[in-house]
Amino acid sequence: MVHHWGQMAGRRQESQCVNMPDKTVASPVTMKVPLLDLKSQYAALRGEILPALEAVLESQQLIGGPAVARLEAAVAAYCGCAYGVGVSSGTDALLCALMGLDIGPGAEVITTPYTFFATAGSIMRAGARPVFVDIDLATFNIDPDRISAAVTSRTRAIMPVHLFGQMAEMDPIMAVADRHGLAVIEDAAQSIGARYKGRPSGSIGTVGALSFFPTKNLGGAGDGGMMVTANASLAHRLAILRNHGMEPKYHYQWIGGNFRLDTLQAAYLLVKLQHLDEWSARRRANGDLYRQRLAGCDEIICPHISPANQTIFNQFVIRSPQRDGLKAHLAAHGIGTEIYYPLSLHEQPCFKSLGYRRGDFPNSELAAAQALALPIYPELSAQQIHYVADTILAFFS
Repeated sequence: MVHHWGQMAGRRQESQCVNMPDKTVASPVTMKVPLLDLKSQYAALRGEILPALEAVLESQQLIGGPAVARLEAAVAAYCGCAYGVGVSSGTDALLCALMGLDIGPGAEVITTPYTFFATAGSIMRAGARPVFVDIDLATFNIDPDRISAAVTSRTRAIMPVHLFGQMAEMDPIMAVADRHGLAVIEDAAQSIGARYKGRPSGSIGTVGALSFFPTKNLGGAGDGGMMVTANASLAHRLAILRNHGMEPKYHYQWIGGNFRLDTLQAAYLLVKLQHLDEWSARRRANGDLYRQRLAGCDEIICPHISPANQTIFNQFVIRSPQRDGLKAHLAAHGIGTEIYYPLSLHEQPCFKSLGYRRGDFPNSELAAAQALALPIYPELSAQQIHYVADTILAFFS
């Protein structure tokens, strides 16, 4: 189906929503549907989590220790990698990866302007320059066909982002990297458990960076992250860099940072990791139900999942030229939503020095103007999804 967004954006269109509210589902007039419900997930796991945390507190081994080592091994195996290096956040995972690959002043890193700040922010903090490439509007991920034109003699790495839980097209990205001798840092902050042609997120590039921020599909009780890699020497260097560059104690080979993962976070995440596949399956089922209910509505584009991919739906992001009105309508009916992301990075004031202007990345700018995330968390009920769908369809009808 072809959608003429330029014509639709300027005026209210006659509704084309043929999938009207499901009369077989008894939806109340108003139902509270939060964007995310962390309390229900915690309540189900409280009996497992509290003993794990108590064991760490009783040991008083609060930095490093067996729990961190166990989590590193478990997450690395889950991601199809030989090594995992736990760090303090997904942002620090990106920064530490850049430091470990000696990417700094004078270097360029190709990435996407449609992502969370940390992607480009970590490149700038390392002293390198982000070089933006527009996205494929269907998937919200970097367009691999545009990458080659952005490569220069200063390019040292490509940093694709697996946005909203769907992996970028990694084969053509790796082909460009191999042709030019570039490192590939997978920003897998939103995609642990996702797969591309059967290969896990984080396992294809030089190194993958994960986030355990509480709202992620594998979320901690605060900040946390991890780097995963198949490269033994790189893993060793990253482990040293996350602890100030110290090896052995009080001897410093490199300038590192304080990027350690807290032991309490590791214990918390070890409990949740056991449930991750089940949660991801529920997210996919929720996404399927949304797409069935909203399929006939021409004013909305539901997420396109590439046939090569298995998504984990960290977010379920629709597009509509009437996004802002729809968001207000859903809020008035007790439904939580979020805009990821309202302004592309090339338009952010902090990146003004890069010299980009509005119009340079039209797909990214259009996504920023139209994208809206709906509730997709695993504990969401079918009744809640039907209520959200009914409310959306009512807005357009």
